[in-house]
Amino acid sequence: MGVVKNSLKMSLIMGAALGGLSLSSCSPADTPKTAAGAQLDDMTRWAETAARVTIMRDDYGVPHIYGKTDADAVFGLLYAQAEDDFPRIERNYIWATGRLAEIEGKSALYSDLRARLYMTVDEAKAAYAAAPPMVKALCDAWADGLNYYLAKNPDVTPALITTFEPWMPMFFSEGSIGGDIEQIPLGGITAFYGDGTPRPAPRTVALEAEPGGSNGFAIAGKLTRSGDAMLLINPHTSFYFRPEVHVISEEGLNAYGAVTWGQFFVYQGFNANNGWMHTSTYVDFMDEFTQDVFETDGQMFYHYGDESRPLKVGSVTLKFKDGQGMSTRTFPTYHTHHGPITHMDADGKWVATKINWDPVNALRQSFTRTKTTDLDGFNAMMDIRRNSSNNTVYADKDGNIGYYHGNFVPKRDVRFDYSKAVDGANPATDWQGLHEVSEIVTLFNPENGWIQNCNSTPFTAAMDYSPKPSDYAPYMAPDKENTRGLNAVRVLKDANDVTLDSLIELAYDPYLPAFEMIIPSLTEAYARSNKNPKYADAIAALNGWDYQTSTGSVPMAIAHFYGMEMLRADSRPKGASRLETYIHYRDNGTDAEQLAMLGAAMDKMTADFGDWNIPWGEVNRFQRLSGSIGPDFDDAQPSLPVGLASGRWGALAAYGARAYDNTKKLYGYRGNSFVAVVEFGDTVKAKSLLAGGQSGDPNSPHFFDQGQRYAEAAFKDVAYYKDDVTARAVRSYRPGE
Repeated sequence: MGVVKNSLKMSLIMGAALGGLSLSSCSPADTPKTAAGAQLDDMTRWAETAARVTIMRDDYGVPHIYGKTDADAVFGLLYAQAEDDFPRIERNYIWATGRLAEIEGKSALYSDLRARLYMTVDEAKAAYAAAPPMVKALCDAWADGLNYYLAKNPDVTPALITTFEPWMPMFFSEGSIGGDIEQIPLGGITAFYGDGTPRPAPRTVALEAEPGGSNGFAIAGKLTRSGDAMLLINPHTSFYFRPEVHVISEEGLNAYGAVTWGQFFVYQGFNANNGWMHTSTYVDFMDEFTQDVFETDGQMFYHYGDESRPLKVGSVTLKFKDGQGMSTRTFPTYHTHHGPITHMDADGKWVATKINWDPVNALRQSFTRTKTTDLDGFNAMMDIRRNSSNNTVYADKDGNIGYYHGNFVPKRDVRFDYSKAVDGANPATDWQGLHEVSEIVTLFNPENGWIQNCNSTPFTAAMDYSPKPSDYAPYMAPDKENTRGLNAVRVLKDANDVTLDSLIELAYDPYLPAFEMIIPSLTEAYARSNKNPKYADAIAALNGWDYQTSTGSVPMAIAHFYGMEMLRADSRPKGASRLETYIHYRDNGTDAEQLAMLGAAMDKMTADFGDWNIPWGEVNRFQRLSGSIGPDFDDAQPSLPVGLASGRWGALAAYGARAYDNTKKLYGYRGNSFVAVVEFGDTVKAKSLLAGGQSGDPNSPHFFDQGQRYAEAAFKDVAYYKDDVTARAVRSYRPGE
C-alpha cells in the first residue's frame, strides 16, 4: 500500500494546484449579481407567474396552492414553503450541494466531500441542461419561487444561499431523509481522506438509537364500513422535517400530503384517485466493490478482469468556516466504473460504493407519481425505477391495494454475497441492469384484505397471503422482522368495519410487544432470586402491567429505562437486531444480569427525577420552544405529557424521545410527524395530524397549534375540495402580496 499512499499524497498536491475545480468558483452565493436590467426582467417574470398563483391558508395554516400550470403551482409551493420555514429549505440544499462546512466548520467537510464525490456542480448543471422540458420547467419554477420570496422579503437573511439555481434539485432528488447518499457512513470517508493516509474505520449502529422508518397500512373495501379502500400514511421522521401542503394546477395536479422542505413534489400523500405511503426499505439497492488499485509510471490503475483500467483521479476544493473567516481544503477524488472510492476495508483494499444516481429521472418519477390516476398509471410511473430507498404502500378509488418492496433493484449474480463488499476486479460482480417492476417483490389485493409494512420483511405483509421468500433472490428482501411489524399484523388480523376513526385507533394501538417479551423474563428472574427488597415494588408494578403505554403508567416508565439498559448491554449477540436482542434476553438472559439492569434503570430514574416511581407522562414530554433546526429543550419551560412510546419497543405510533445535556426529562424529536388516514370513494376523505404545527416561526399562530392535538391523537379534517378549502380559508393571497 505504500505506493498507493504516495499516490494519494501526490494527488493532494495536484488538487491544491487545480484551483479551477474549487467550489468557490461555482458557488451561487459568490456569483456576481446580474445586470440591473436582468434583475428587473426577473422581477417582472416572477410577478407575472405570481399573478397566476393563489395561496389559500386554512385554519391550521396549511397552504393550498392553486396555479394555472404545474410549474405555476410549484412556484407557489416553494414560495409558501419559504414563508413557513425558509431556514430548513436552505439548510437542506446547503447540505445536499456540499456546502455545510461553510456554516458549520471543518467538522462538516466530509459530509460535503461525500456529496461532491457523487456529483460536482458542473455535473449537476449538465444534468439540468439535458433534462426533458417537463423537469426543466419544474426546476425553473422551483428556483423562481424561492428567489421571488427572497426578493419580496429583504428582511430574511440567508445563512449562505442568496440565489437559488435550477440545477440545485439535481443534488436532492429524493424525498426521503438524505436519500441513498446518507446511507454511506461518513466514518469511512473521514478515515480514508482525512489526513492523506487511507485507513479503515469501524462502522457500527447502536441498538439504543431511535429507529427511523415509517408505517403504511392499506385496507381493502371488504373490511371498511364504506366499502372503499383506505390508506394509513405514517412516516417516522425527525419532527418538523416535512410540512403539510396541498398543491393544485389546471394541468391535473391535485396532491395533498407531506413534502420535504425545499422539494417540489408531495412525497407521501394522495390525490382524488389514489394514495402512496413510502417506508424505508432494506432492499439491497447499493453495493460496495473492493478495488485492486496500483500505480505504474506515475499513473493509478485498478484491475478489472484481464484489464488494467485507469483510475479516474480528480480533486475538489471545499470551503469551511474557520473562526470568523473562511478557509479552503482540497481533496483528491477517485472513481472507478463502480463509483467513487468511499473507504478502505479491514484488509487495506480500497472500496467503491455504487448507488442509484440518476437525479433527472428520480425527479421525473417523484413528480409523475403525484398525478397518477389508477393502478396502471401508478405501475407505469414505478417502471421509471428510480425510487430506490423506499417501499411503497398503495390504495386507490377503484378498490385496489398494493405493495412494492423497493423499486430500484439492480440485477446481480446470485453466486455472490452482496450483503458484503464484492470483488470489483471480477466482471461477474457488476450490476446487470435493473429488475423490472414485475420481478421485484410486489403484492396486490390479497385475500385477507389488508397490507402492512413497518420497515420489516415483506413476507409478513399480508399474513398467509404474503409473498414467499423462495420466489425471490436473497438481495431483494434481506429485511428482518421487527416489533412494529409484529404489532401491525396483530392489530390488522381481526380488523373489520373500519372507518377513518377506527383506522386511527389501530394506528395508535398502545400495546408494546417488546416488553411482553422481556418483562416476564425479568419478573421470573426476581422470583428465582433472593428477592432484594430494593426491587420488590417495581417488580410488583411490572407484574400487573398489560404492556400498554399511557401517560399515567408507572410500569411504562420503568420498562423504558430497563429496556434502554438492555440495549446498551455488552452481552447481546453480535450483530443482533433489536428483535433478536429481545428474544435473546427472553430465552437466555441470566437472572443476575437482568436484575442488574433493572437496578441501573431504577438508579438512573431516582437520580434524574428523585424517584423511580413516576408515571410515564411526567418523563415523556412534547415541547417546542423555538424554530431552531437543532434541539432546543428546557425542563423549566412548559411542555406536554405524551403517552406514546418509542418504535424500538414496537410502538406503532412511534415517539422517539431522549434527554439532552441540559435536561433530565425526555423530549420528543422524531417518530410520528405528518400522519394521515385517507378513504378513496366517489370523493376522497381524509384526516391528518402534524407534529407541533405548520410554521417554524415561534410568532406564528401555527407554530404549535397542533401540539395538544398531537399529544391526544386528535386528528383534524383535511380540506381537499375547493369549496371546503374556501370555507376554511383564513387568508387568500398571491405570492409577494
